[in-house]
Amino acid sequence: MADLQELRFRWRRAVRTTRAEDARRTDPQPDPQPDTDPYADELIRRWQEPQRRYHTLAHLTAVLDHVDVLAQYANDPDLVRLAAWFHDAVYLPDRSENEERSARLAERALPEAGISAERTAEVARLVRLTVTHDPAPGDRNGEVLCDADLAILAAPPAAYAAYTAEVREEYHFVPNDAFRAGRSAVLRQLLDLPQLFRTPHGRTEWEPAARHNLAAELEMLSTAEDPAS
Repeated sequence: MADLQELRFRWRRAVRTTRAEDARRTDPQPDPQPDTDPYADELIRRWQEPQRRYHTLAHLTAVLDHVDVLAQYANDPDLVRLAAWFHDAVYLPDRSENEERSARLAERALPEAGISAERTAEVARLVRLTVTHDPAPGDRNGEVLCDADLAILAAPPAAYAAYTAEVREEYHFVPNDAFRAGRSAVLRQLLDLPQLFRTPHGRTEWEPAARHNLAAELEMLSTAEDPAS
Protein backbone atom coordinates (compact mmCIF):
# COMPACT_ATOMS: atom_id res chain seq x y z
CA MET A 1 0.00 0.00 0.00
CA ALA A 2 1.33 3.42 -0.94
CA ASP A 3 2.60 5.70 1.83
CA LEU A 4 0.64 8.88 1.15
CA GLN A 5 2.70 11.04 3.48
CA GLU A 6 5.89 9.90 1.79
CA LEU A 7 4.40 10.61 -1.62
CA ARG A 8 3.39 14.12 -0.53
CA PHE A 9 6.90 14.70 0.74
CA ARG A 10 8.38 13.56 -2.55
CA TRP A 11 6.06 15.86 -4.51
CA ARG A 12 6.81 18.78 -2.20
CA ARG A 13 10.56 18.27 -2.55
CA ALA A 14 10.46 18.10 -6.36
CA VAL A 15 8.29 21.21 -6.65
CA ARG A 16 10.31 23.24 -4.18
CA THR A 17 13.63 22.27 -5.76
CA THR A 18 12.30 23.28 -9.17
CA ARG A 19 10.94 26.56 -7.79
CA ALA A 20 14.31 27.27 -6.17
CA GLU A 21 16.09 26.77 -9.49
CA ASP A 22 13.60 29.08 -11.18
CA ALA A 23 14.15 31.67 -8.42
CA ARG A 24 17.92 31.44 -8.86
CA ARG A 25 17.46 32.47 -12.48
CA THR A 26 14.94 35.22 -11.72
CA ASP A 27 15.65 38.79 -10.72
CA PRO A 28 13.82 40.05 -8.73
CA GLN A 29 12.73 37.08 -6.63
CA PRO A 30 9.18 35.84 -7.29
CA ASP A 31 6.26 36.49 -4.95
CA PRO A 32 5.51 33.89 -2.23
CA GLN A 33 4.46 30.66 -3.86
CA PRO A 34 1.25 28.68 -3.27
CA ASP A 35 1.07 25.68 -0.99
CA THR A 36 2.17 22.53 -2.82
CA ASP A 37 0.06 20.00 -0.91
CA PRO A 38 -3.31 20.60 -2.62
CA TYR A 39 -1.71 19.71 -5.95
CA ALA A 40 -0.27 16.51 -4.50
CA ASP A 41 -3.66 15.61 -3.03
CA GLU A 42 -5.40 16.12 -6.36
CA LEU A 43 -2.86 13.97 -8.18
CA ILE A 44 -3.09 11.27 -5.52
CA ARG A 45 -6.87 11.31 -5.90
CA ARG A 46 -6.51 10.79 -9.64
CA TRP A 47 -4.08 7.90 -9.19
CA GLN A 48 -6.63 6.21 -6.90
CA GLU A 49 -9.55 6.25 -9.37
CA PRO A 50 -11.55 3.00 -9.41
CA GLN A 51 -10.94 2.11 -13.08
CA ARG A 52 -7.23 1.63 -12.39
CA ARG A 53 -5.66 -1.75 -11.69
CA TYR A 54 -2.05 -1.33 -12.80
CA HIS A 55 -1.82 2.46 -13.28
CA THR A 56 -2.22 3.07 -9.55
CA LEU A 57 -0.29 4.75 -6.75
CA ALA A 58 1.88 1.64 -6.63
CA HIS A 59 2.93 2.26 -10.24
CA LEU A 60 3.56 5.95 -9.54
CA THR A 61 5.71 5.03 -6.53
CA ALA A 62 7.64 2.47 -8.57
CA VAL A 63 8.33 4.97 -11.35
CA LEU A 64 9.52 7.56 -8.83
CA ASP A 65 11.76 4.93 -7.23
CA HIS A 66 13.23 4.04 -10.61
CA VAL A 67 13.80 7.71 -11.43
CA ASP A 68 15.80 7.92 -8.21
CA VAL A 69 17.91 4.97 -9.35
CA LEU A 70 18.53 6.63 -12.73
CA ALA A 71 18.78 10.23 -11.52
CA GLN A 72 22.47 10.56 -12.38
CA TYR A 73 21.65 10.19 -16.08
CA ALA A 74 19.07 13.03 -16.21
CA ASN A 75 19.81 16.65 -16.91
CA ASP A 76 17.14 17.66 -14.41
CA PRO A 77 15.94 14.77 -12.23
CA ASP A 78 13.29 16.85 -10.49
CA LEU A 79 11.60 17.72 -13.75
CA VAL A 80 11.58 14.00 -14.56
CA ARG A 81 10.02 13.35 -11.15
CA LEU A 82 7.29 15.90 -11.86
CA ALA A 83 6.69 14.27 -15.24
CA ALA A 84 6.35 10.92 -13.47
CA TRP A 85 3.61 12.37 -11.27
CA PHE A 86 1.69 13.55 -14.33
CA HIS A 87 2.45 10.83 -16.89
CA ASP A 88 -0.68 8.77 -16.17
CA ALA A 89 -2.58 11.32 -14.11
CA VAL A 90 -5.39 11.09 -16.65
CA TYR A 91 -6.09 7.43 -17.32
CA LEU A 92 -9.16 5.85 -18.86
CA PRO A 93 -8.41 2.42 -20.35
CA ASP A 94 -10.91 2.86 -23.18
CA ARG A 95 -9.42 6.18 -24.34
CA SER A 96 -6.38 6.75 -26.55
CA GLU A 97 -5.54 10.33 -25.61
CA ASN A 98 -4.56 9.80 -21.97
CA GLU A 99 -0.99 11.03 -22.38
CA GLU A 100 -2.10 14.19 -24.18
CA ARG A 101 -4.70 14.95 -21.54
CA SER A 102 -2.16 14.26 -18.80
CA ALA A 103 0.29 16.68 -20.45
CA ARG A 104 -2.39 19.34 -20.65
CA LEU A 105 -3.16 18.84 -16.97
CA ALA A 106 0.51 19.49 -16.22
CA GLU A 107 0.41 22.61 -18.38
CA ARG A 108 -2.49 23.94 -16.31
CA ALA A 109 -1.39 22.85 -12.85
CA LEU A 110 2.33 23.52 -12.75
CA PRO A 111 2.19 27.28 -13.47
CA GLU A 112 -0.43 27.56 -10.71
CA ALA A 113 2.01 25.73 -8.43
CA GLY A 114 4.72 28.28 -9.18
CA ILE A 115 6.71 26.47 -11.89
CA SER A 116 8.07 28.54 -14.76
CA ALA A 117 6.70 28.28 -18.28
CA GLU A 118 9.99 26.83 -19.54
CA ARG A 119 10.06 24.03 -16.99
CA THR A 120 6.36 23.35 -17.33
CA ALA A 121 6.87 22.88 -21.06
CA GLU A 122 9.64 20.35 -20.40
CA VAL A 123 7.44 18.34 -18.03
CA ALA A 124 4.61 18.31 -20.58
CA ARG A 125 7.03 17.22 -23.32
CA LEU A 126 8.21 14.34 -21.19
CA VAL A 127 4.65 13.24 -20.45
CA ARG A 128 3.86 13.20 -24.17
CA LEU A 129 6.99 11.14 -24.77
CA THR A 130 5.42 8.23 -22.89
CA VAL A 131 3.16 7.63 -25.89
CA THR A 132 6.09 6.09 -27.78
CA HIS A 133 8.82 5.63 -25.13
CA ASP A 134 11.21 6.58 -27.92
CA PRO A 135 13.40 9.50 -26.77
CA ALA A 136 15.76 11.06 -29.26
CA PRO A 137 19.49 10.40 -28.83
CA GLY A 138 20.82 12.72 -26.18
CA ASP A 139 17.42 13.34 -24.57
CA ARG A 140 18.67 12.48 -21.10
CA ASN A 141 15.49 13.48 -19.27
CA GLY A 142 13.41 11.50 -21.72
CA GLU A 143 15.64 8.45 -21.43
CA VAL A 144 15.29 8.42 -17.66
CA LEU A 145 11.51 8.81 -17.64
CA CYS A 146 10.95 6.17 -20.32
CA ASP A 147 13.31 3.68 -18.68
CA ALA A 148 11.66 4.26 -15.30
CA ASP A 149 8.21 3.72 -16.78
CA LEU A 150 9.25 0.52 -18.57
CA ALA A 151 11.26 -0.94 -15.68
CA ILE A 152 8.31 -3.18 -14.74
CA LEU A 153 9.16 -5.24 -17.83
CA ALA A 154 12.29 -6.44 -16.02
CA ALA A 155 10.48 -7.44 -12.82
CA PRO A 156 10.97 -10.90 -11.29
CA PRO A 157 8.56 -13.50 -12.72
CA ALA A 158 5.94 -13.27 -9.95
CA ALA A 159 5.83 -9.48 -10.08
CA TYR A 160 5.71 -9.54 -13.88
CA ALA A 161 2.79 -11.99 -13.77
CA ALA A 162 0.96 -9.70 -11.34
CA TYR A 163 1.58 -6.76 -13.69
CA THR A 164 0.14 -8.61 -16.70
CA ALA A 165 -2.89 -9.67 -14.66
CA GLU A 166 -3.52 -6.07 -13.61
CA VAL A 167 -3.24 -4.87 -17.20
CA ARG A 168 -5.81 -7.49 -18.22
CA GLU A 169 -8.14 -6.30 -15.45
CA GLU A 170 -7.87 -2.72 -16.68
CA TYR A 171 -8.97 -3.94 -20.12
CA HIS A 172 -11.69 -6.25 -18.82
CA PHE A 173 -14.11 -4.84 -21.39
CA VAL A 174 -12.01 -6.18 -24.30
CA PRO A 175 -12.90 -9.74 -25.45
CA ASN A 176 -10.20 -12.35 -24.88
CA ASP A 177 -9.33 -12.87 -28.55
CA ALA A 178 -9.04 -9.15 -29.20
CA PHE A 179 -6.98 -8.59 -26.08
CA ARG A 180 -4.56 -11.38 -26.94
CA ALA A 181 -4.12 -10.02 -30.45
CA GLY A 182 -3.56 -6.46 -29.27
CA ARG A 183 -1.25 -7.39 -26.43
CA SER A 184 0.75 -9.69 -28.70
CA ALA A 185 1.23 -6.88 -31.18
CA VAL A 186 2.55 -4.62 -28.41
CA LEU A 187 4.95 -7.31 -27.22
CA ARG A 188 6.27 -7.95 -30.73
CA GLN A 189 6.77 -4.22 -31.25
CA LEU A 190 8.79 -4.02 -28.04
CA LEU A 191 10.86 -7.09 -28.85
CA ASP A 192 11.65 -5.70 -32.31
CA LEU A 193 13.24 -2.58 -30.81
CA PRO A 194 17.05 -2.53 -30.96
CA GLN A 195 17.00 -1.70 -27.26
CA LEU A 196 14.22 -1.35 -24.72
CA PHE A 197 16.22 0.82 -22.33
CA ARG A 198 18.36 3.85 -23.11
CA THR A 199 20.25 4.57 -19.90
CA PRO A 200 23.43 2.60 -19.11
CA HIS A 201 21.80 1.13 -16.00
CA GLY A 202 18.69 0.11 -17.90
CA ARG A 203 20.67 -1.55 -20.67
CA THR A 204 22.87 -3.58 -18.35
CA GLU A 205 20.52 -4.31 -15.44
CA TRP A 206 17.05 -4.49 -16.98
CA GLU A 207 17.28 -5.32 -20.68
CA PRO A 208 17.99 -9.09 -20.47
CA ALA A 209 15.24 -9.79 -17.90
CA ALA A 210 12.76 -7.62 -19.77
CA ARG A 211 13.32 -9.44 -23.06
CA HIS A 212 12.93 -12.78 -21.30
CA ASN A 213 9.64 -11.68 -19.72
CA LEU A 214 8.27 -10.29 -22.97
CA ALA A 215 9.16 -13.39 -24.95
CA ALA A 216 7.64 -15.67 -22.30
CA GLU A 217 4.40 -13.67 -22.22
CA LEU A 218 4.19 -13.67 -26.01
CA GLU A 219 4.64 -17.43 -26.07
CA MET A 220 1.91 -17.85 -23.46
CA LEU A 221 -0.50 -15.66 -25.42
CA SER A 222 0.22 -17.49 -28.66
CA THR A 223 -0.65 -20.87 -27.12
CA ALA A 224 -3.60 -19.80 -24.98
CA GLU A 225 -7.10 -20.87 -25.89
CA ASP A 226 -10.18 -18.80 -25.27
CA PRO A 227 -12.20 -20.62 -22.56
CA ALA A 228 -15.39 -19.45 -24.25
CA SER A 229 -14.50 -20.95 -27.61
